[in-house]
Amino acid sequence: MTIRAIVEIVLRVADMEKSLAFYRDTLGLSVFSPPELPGRFLRVGDKQGLPMQIVLVPGGSTTPAADATGLHHIGLEVAPHDWQPLRDRLDAAGHATRDGAHPFMPVDAFYLNDPDGNEVEIATPRA
Repeated sequence: MTIRAIVEIVLRVADMEKSLAFYRDTLGLSVFSPPELPGRFLRVGDKQGLPMQIVLVPGGSTTPAADATGLHHIGLEVAPHDWQPLRDRLDAAGHATRDGAHPFMPVDAFYLNDPDGNEVEIATPRA
């Protein structure tokens, strides 16, 4: 047996509209769940089979957990030609991006926080 992909990451969010604005409007993910559900399912990528998704569910806190047992960060891949333009757009929109480095993989990465304080990594293969 081999795990082939991450199917979903579920995040509790304090303000659904702020989180939707970040993941849908700012990062460009598309909502594909029925509107009557309390949570929102956002598609990541376009692979065949089960969709990769981030699920936003109501009930988060506006202050991140102080212990080390919660989410560290989520990582999203973009094409190399989209990496810098996305960072520039996020910075221009007032999101505080910060540099980062993967400990062993050849990627370029930057980080920012979503409205609930969850860290989001934007990565691309290094040319």
